[in-house]
Amino acid sequence: MNRRSLLIRTAGLAAVVGAAWWARETLLWPSPTLTFGETGATPWLAYARPSLVPTVRVRLGGREVLALIDSGAQYSVIDRALVAELPAAGRSFFDVPLVAYGIGGGAQVGRGTTLAVDLPGLAISGLRAAILDLGPLASAQGLQTPLILGQDVLGQTVLALDPRRRHARLIRRDAFVRPAALAPATVQRRGSGLTAVVTVEGSAVEAVIDTGASALLGLSREAATGAGLMDGRSQGSGISLVLGGALRSATVEARTVTFADHLYRRVTVGVFDQPPLPNFPGGLIGMTAFAGRRMAMDLGAGTLFVSRPLDLTVG
Repeated sequence: MNRRSLLIRTAGLAAVVGAAWWARETLLWPSPTLTFGETGATPWLAYARPSLVPTVRVRLGGREVLALIDSGAQYSVIDRALVAELPAAGRSFFDVPLVAYGIGGGAQVGRGTTLAVDLPGLAISGLRAAILDLGPLASAQGLQTPLILGQDVLGQTVLALDPRRRHARLIRRDAFVRPAALAPATVQRRGSGLTAVVTVEGSAVEAVIDTGASALLGLSREAATGAGLMDGRSQGSGISLVLGGALRSATVEARTVTFADHLYRRVTVGVFDQPPLPNFPGGLIGMTAFAGRRMAMDLGAGTLFVSRPLDLTVG
C-alpha cells in the first residue's frame, strides 16, 4: 500500500468500520469501564505506524497489538483472525444481529466479543467489540491495526492529538485542562460522534470528524454533486481501504475548503458511494485537516479544541 493510497482513503476508511451504522435502539451494548492511573491520563504515545491516522500499541490477551483510534467508528472492532489467535481462556462471545456497512456499500454480518485492553496508564475492561474481517486494515500489507477503538471508548475520555509529532494521549474527562493554544471549534454532537460544517467552494456540507481517515475531506457522491464538484471537472482515482478489502474510488479537486475558520486550497476530495442507510454521513473530515495543528476531542461533551495551523493554506 503506497502513501497515496492512505491519503485518499476517503472516509478512511477506517470509518469503514466506523461507518458500521448499527441501530443502537435494537442492541444492548453497555459502555466499557476505563480505569486511569494516578495522573488521570496516558503518557503521550507515539504513533505505532508511519501514517497520518493515530495508531497506538496496546496489550490484549497477553500480547502487543496495534490499535487504530477511530472517532468515526461507532463501536470498537476486532479482526476475526486476531480473535482466533487469542488465548481461549477467559474469552467470551455474544450473539447479536450485527450488520456492519462500509463505504461503498459493502456489508458484513458479525458477532461480538468482550475484551480487556491495556495501555500505559489506562485499563479498559468490559469492552464489547464487533468481530469483523478488517482486510487490509489489519494485514501486513495495510495499516496492520487488527483492533479499532471507537466511539464507545472515546465517549468516556478526551483524545488529544499532536499530528506533527505523531503522538496521541487519552485523558480522563474530569482531568482535562484545555491548553491556552487550543481554541474551541464549532461542532455538533450527532449520535455518539461529532460533526462540523465545512464549506466546499462556498457550499455548506455537514461532515463527521473522523480520526480514522487520512484525507482532509471525503464526500458522498450526493454531497459532492450538491457542492458542485461533479460538474465535469477532471477526475482521478485512488484506492480506499474499506471493510474487508480495498475499493477504487473517484477523486476530484475542490478549489477551496474551509474548516474550523481556516481556508484550504486545491484539496483532493475522495468521492464515495453512500450505503442505503438513514443518517449515514455525507462527509468525513480526516487527519490532513489537522496538519500542523494540535487538537483535543471530547465526544461525550460534544466539544473540539484546535490550535491554529502553522500554515493557513494547505494544498
